[in-house]
Amino acid sequence: MDNGESSSTNNSSRPWESYNTVFTNAKAGMEGVDKEKVQRIVYEMSKGSKYFQNEERKEALMKQKIEHMRDRCAKLSSSDLSNYQKVVDKRILELEATRDLSRIWLHVDMDAFYAAVETLSDPSLKGKPMAVGGLSMISTANYEARKFGVRAAMPGFIARKLCPNLIFVPVDFTKYTYYSDLTRKVFRSYDPHFIAGSLDEAYLDITEVCQERGLSGGEIAEELRSSVYSETGLTCSAGVAANRLLAKVCSDINKPNGQFLLQNDRSTVMTFVSSLPVRKIGGIGKVTEHILKDALGIKTCEEMVQKGSLLYALFSQSSADFFLSVGLGLGGTNTPQVRSRKSISSERTFAATGDERLLYSKLAEIAEMLSHDMKKEGLTARTLTLKLKTASFEIRSRAVSMQRYTCSSDDILKHATKLLKAELPVSVRLIGLRMSQFVGEIRNSDPSQGTITKFIIQKDSSRQDLDDNNSFDLEASKNCLSNDVSLSFGSHETSYAHLKDVVEYEEQSQIDSEKVIPNQECVKKEERPQVLEGDALLKKHKECKLDTNHSMNDSSNAQNTEAVSVYPQTEPLYWVDGYKCVLCGIELPPSFVEERQEHSDFHLAQRLQNEESGSSSSTTPSKRRILGKEKVNSKRKKQKPDQKDSSKHIPIHSFFTKSNQNS
Repeated sequence: MDNGESSSTNNSSRPWESYNTVFTNAKAGMEGVDKEKVQRIVYEMSKGSKYFQNEERKEALMKQKIEHMRDRCAKLSSSDLSNYQKVVDKRILELEATRDLSRIWLHVDMDAFYAAVETLSDPSLKGKPMAVGGLSMISTANYEARKFGVRAAMPGFIARKLCPNLIFVPVDFTKYTYYSDLTRKVFRSYDPHFIAGSLDEAYLDITEVCQERGLSGGEIAEELRSSVYSETGLTCSAGVAANRLLAKVCSDINKPNGQFLLQNDRSTVMTFVSSLPVRKIGGIGKVTEHILKDALGIKTCEEMVQKGSLLYALFSQSSADFFLSVGLGLGGTNTPQVRSRKSISSERTFAATGDERLLYSKLAEIAEMLSHDMKKEGLTARTLTLKLKTASFEIRSRAVSMQRYTCSSDDILKHATKLLKAELPVSVRLIGLRMSQFVGEIRNSDPSQGTITKFIIQKDSSRQDLDDNNSFDLEASKNCLSNDVSLSFGSHETSYAHLKDVVEYEEQSQIDSEKVIPNQECVKKEERPQVLEGDALLKKHKECKLDTNHSMNDSSNAQNTEAVSVYPQTEPLYWVDGYKCVLCGIELPPSFVEERQEHSDFHLAQRLQNEESGSSSSTTPSKRRILGKEKVNSKRKKQKPDQKDSSKHIPIHSFFTKSNQNS
């Protein structure tokens, strides 16, 4: 009891001992730092802040995971563990069969890259504790500052408390990119297909170079480091091993300006891995480290193999396979195939603020940077995602698909502004923008699966003045069984059922409920009329007309056509405050054109179904019907163009009719 009380008293008087953040984890150059002092200062400087509250929340979730894992572990019987051990033994044999000791991989890591570049630019900083960044956040710190416990990703005000003489230098990515390009020139001479991990690190397969020149991996590493220094004036550290995973671990051993060689021998690899802390492995972070250590008692990579049965019992197979391969010292040995880029992004962190003018200014800056990066790589995309990190560290993500592919900063900013406006008021500490869905990107996993754009093509439409209403046409392609379907709405022009990929219009900020612009293919893409929002799609039908693709005077051709053209009087679907549907209360910002269009289509279908339910037993209309293929069993009577009947409404299935197959 005395020990328990003493321990409890100690914890209450030293609360920082249970406060673990990324700032208190050791990094290269921080050996010998008083960890308890750093932990206490970080705790005292963070206590009561939004960051502190968020860390406490994450800490509580992590403890729940650990307790849950312990409970599951306690329920495992000896027979269960025996069965899982058989699985482990089998997987070890399979994984060992993949071990490749024939390749030589080199991982090169620049030493405190940003700080080293700044020192190179300003020699007066040499030997002084310095960090790149500001009081809000540090990008990196030199080795003199790391001796005080200062490190990357640490708030500058905490770093200043740890090191009162710390010098701050603002970030200059243009400078860092220039020096990164110089280092990559050197890397390319040893491996043209090197893998860039970031601006300051890379993986090189030096197997062929070693064979051609008759040099060892260590000699090549030393030569490469010397070449980098000659080219840039910067130092780097290197690790040489049989695979990328081990090479990265080795490059961190003799930092700064050093190297470590791990021989391509299985017994040497296993000895090296046996005492390696799990946190040294890329992909194992703070949470996973604590779960492995506190729930399963796994601290080293060797213990992953020894307790493999627990890993396979409690984790998914892919995670368990990863842990087991790490315990065996296995990693990637083949150069990965080049994968096409899926997205490109840019984001910035700053002091939390709710000042809208400042937020819009930051947004414009990020949009410009993103546009510059896209133009540099020759990319255009149409899906924009806005990322926000609030003052309480909540992550919000909002996306919108634009109507055309772009890399213009004006287009990006226009849509990003709408997304941000929908979130205001909010206090934000990070803004990010990402563009995805590039031109030519294949989005269907099944190549045999077609898309709507294969069946629907845009057609020139002619203006027809019937009952003072205009119309536009959608033409089915030759592969489509349906005939031409011409839809016309008096106050709303839309590509029905999300045919935005076919009929590309610009957005219109203000809706003119009486103006209709004909769809003309001859108009240039950039001059095409703007699509109106779906605010006026819900309509009260008072009259309907049948139309054909040929002249109305040609009665013989008209008899063989069942295409329908509707010219209704309108009753708008209003959105309260511009975003809330008056019928169901759903909230959709005006910028969400596609979603509002679909929502309006749904209400239109509902209303038409209700109106027809008492007088028609035809097929129930669906929420979204695109060129229906069903044959209409009952033969419709031909209506004259000038025939009117305001007492009846046309059923929704009449919009989508199959052409007469009689020749």
